[in-house]
Amino acid sequence: MTFLLICGFLSHPDGASLSQVAYLLSEGSTLCGISHPNILFPVAAVTELSGPPKVAYPLAAKGNLKLYLQSCREIGIQNSQLSTRQLVEFGLQVARGISHLHSLGVLHKDIATRNCVLDVELNVRVCDNALSRDVFPSDYHCLGDNENRPIKWMALETLEKKFFTASSDIWSLGVLLWELATLAAMPFEEVDCFELSAYLRDGYRLAQPVNCPDEFYTVMSCCWLADYKQRPSFPQLIAYLHDFHDDLGKYI
Repeated sequence: MTFLLICGFLSHPDGASLSQVAYLLSEGSTLCGISHPNILFPVAAVTELSGPPKVAYPLAAKGNLKLYLQSCREIGIQNSQLSTRQLVEFGLQVARGISHLHSLGVLHKDIATRNCVLDVELNVRVCDNALSRDVFPSDYHCLGDNENRPIKWMALETLEKKFFTASSDIWSLGVLLWELATLAAMPFEEVDCFELSAYLRDGYRLAQPVNCPDEFYTVMSCCWLADYKQRPSFPQLIAYLHDFHDDLGKYI
């Protein structure tokens, strides 16, 4: 199979430290060799000292999902080819991809629209976060520990204890579903990152987006239950989204 490649590198290649290079390659190799219709895995890496480090991926015709959603918001969803059913389909495909990772014992830890791409047929493929920290720096914040993290996509237990489980990926998927419904608005835009943990602990969550069906918001809300053991599993979410997707098709 012939691949067309897109390459990425650190935003300051001349000043890239060995630790930065190691981090890029570590993140970029997370999905290496994993084959699934909804996973985008890297196919090559270049680490020659004479140039910036690069990680190469199969070309995605429509590019980054977050940028695509934002472009649809700018022109108006009624003028794009998106519909609620298509947005649910995007979420379903992401859930299938992450579920496959979990079946292999891999936690993603950074599920968000910025870490997904679209092919020409609008199929979603989940990728790693090797490049998103440079491409979307405003999505990552430091809480005083010199580590930039996707604070507003992280589960409560992860914020408080750096505790990652399949259920913390479920939480992040719920935020991704909210991104889909808002065409990639910034979650918790009004909440300071240093106050987010207390905000969530007090029971506050992302509000239901305008024109978002109750059924779609219900599945998001289930992903954000404070007790991670009470959140649905990926097979349960896939079944719910599949049924909801089918129901929406009955009205078209």
